[in-house]
Amino acid sequence: MKIVIAPDSYKESLSASEVAQAIEKGFREIFPDAQYVSVPVADGGEGTVEAMIAATQGAERHAWVTGPLGEKVNASWGISGDGKTAFIEMAAASGLELVPAEKRDPLVTTSRGTGELILQALESGATNIIIGIGGSATNDGGAGMVQALGRNYATPTAMKLVLAAVVLIL
Repeated sequence: MKIVIAPDSYKESLSASEVAQAIEKGFREIFPDAQYVSVPVADGGEGTVEAMIAATQGAERHAWVTGPLGEKVNASWGISGDGKTAFIEMAAASGLELVPAEKRDPLVTTSRGTGELILQALESGATNIIIGIGGSATNDGGAGMVQALGRNYATPTAMKLVLAAVVLIL
């Protein structure tokens, strides 16, 4: 018998690989002679990079980037086996798991670190970038990412838009 195990992660608890290992351990007690195939999957949040690396025989990379609260975090990203495609998950640099529960406020968190990962990927020679946006701690609409890539939002028109957005939120 062949058993395929294809779980996603359990938010803020276990990665997809850890879930697959736990499921396989339980199944082996009942079906010790079965052949097991683990295929961790992801929905764009935590575990996306890990799944894409496994699927493309790629490699994991790390970079120190700006976290959601402005602190430095060591975020992972991936590169495909052929070196052409980078895999980035917002959760690694701008994710909810990086923010303590008592400090979670999407109006003050930033996606800047995700933009910094994009720069790392471009500097590594990637010509394609896949970004999983699940697990984000921010609602800045990617403004932080764009700022990291060199766009300045301090123009009078941009400031009017920001003020209008704040008024709508309040």
